[in-house]
Amino acid sequence: MAKEYDLVVLGGGTGGYVAAIRAAQIGMQVAIVEKGELGGTCLHRGCIPSKALLRSAEVFKQTKEAHTYGVETTDAALNFSKVQERKSGIVNQLHKGVQGLMKKGKIDVFNGFGRILGPSIFSPMPGTISVEYENGDENTMIVPKNVLIATGSKPRSLPGLQTDGTVVMTSDDALQMEQLPKSIIIVGGGVIGIEWASMLTDFDVNVTVVEYLDQILPTEDQDIAKEAEKLLKKKGITFVKGAKVLSDTLEKESGVSIQAEIDGKAETFTADKMLVSVGRDANTVNIGLENTDIVVEKGHIQTNNFYQTKESHIYAIGDVIGGMQLAHVASHEGITAVEHMADTNPLPIEYDNVPTCIYSNPEVASVGLTERQAKEKGFTVKTGKFPFQAIGKALVYGESEGFVKIITDEDSEDLLGVHMIGPHVTDMISEAGLAKVLDATAWEIAHSIHPHPTLSEVMGEAALAVEGNQIHG
Repeated sequence: MAKEYDLVVLGGGTGGYVAAIRAAQIGMQVAIVEKGELGGTCLHRGCIPSKALLRSAEVFKQTKEAHTYGVETTDAALNFSKVQERKSGIVNQLHKGVQGLMKKGKIDVFNGFGRILGPSIFSPMPGTISVEYENGDENTMIVPKNVLIATGSKPRSLPGLQTDGTVVMTSDDALQMEQLPKSIIIVGGGVIGIEWASMLTDFDVNVTVVEYLDQILPTEDQDIAKEAEKLLKKKGITFVKGAKVLSDTLEKESGVSIQAEIDGKAETFTADKMLVSVGRDANTVNIGLENTDIVVEKGHIQTNNFYQTKESHIYAIGDVIGGMQLAHVASHEGITAVEHMADTNPLPIEYDNVPTCIYSNPEVASVGLTERQAKEKGFTVKTGKFPFQAIGKALVYGESEGFVKIITDEDSEDLLGVHMIGPHVTDMISEAGLAKVLDATAWEIAHSIHPHPTLSEVMGEAALAVEGNQIHG
């Protein structure tokens, strides 16, 4: 006999389990179908494990430089097996926490592969979920009033440049490395590629980043991207931009060798390993979308502002709908979708108010429009920029490179975007995010008193700089 629920969530990643918790709070009877482990990519193969490795890399780098703080140490040694052990411990602790939240919310979890069925004996509408089990057990049929598709994404591969998990890797594979290579080629200078480049160079790996475009971090403000490249080069990373990787030249006899076309000429690059980091593809195949009227364009499920598909009782969130492929975005999309199901009149998400973070060293964070985007939209732009070098706490902290840039509309004084590169900016960006939500002006940010000495003083100074009134610069 089929089980009935108010909501079945396909995918137990961050977006899926947060949506399930919110639905349970509202009073829905909820089930999650997850073929892997609760927490999904973010917890097990993305956000959390990579940041754990980045933190170890940061500590290793700081230990080697401890003498600059007056702390004398013997030669610092890296025990990578313990680095991986620490990472796994953090992931396991958080995984148990998510499992506990499912019990607290009385949310049923089906550990299998969920497939959407068309109209059948179970329901006249598409949406019945068939749960398939790897051990061959008989499928479980679930009949929900609503379905939320939150199946996430997987690393994208380049045609002809297939990964093997050991020499040519995705970011998923790299997280499982038992030993660090002496050298690596990273194909792709986007967010994931730059985080790995920063981490590995801090682990004393020789890193070369090969990027197709003329700018690394192409979604970031141009000034931020230039500064990031400058500071990462200073750490020892080699950048090759405007390079088209020739996948048919890949050789793996001794390490890895590949050619890239640069200005019409082929150049050869060699290393112990290669990391392919060229984006992610939505997991929309074989989940039964063909049994519905759901529209898929360019690999992404199409929805309205409340994440309803063409099947009004089936919603989709997160990486499967494209847009900002970020865990915190998926979570808020899930909450919005669930509240829309429950007719609680949620507000649509304003994506211009969503902060983004890059956890490289130095960190990068932003919210709103870049200067180029603002000009393309027809705004008369006024900017303020202030360096960390003039901030006392940054000097005390020992990381004074980078800056904050604030972009405003000269006509209305509206805040259009805030972009940061430097120490702990991923923690500081929330102030800018709140300012965007509240439609604050640079004047209001400047007149919010920032305590001294703190890194956050840079926000107040950058806001003053919009009118040329910065105090310490």
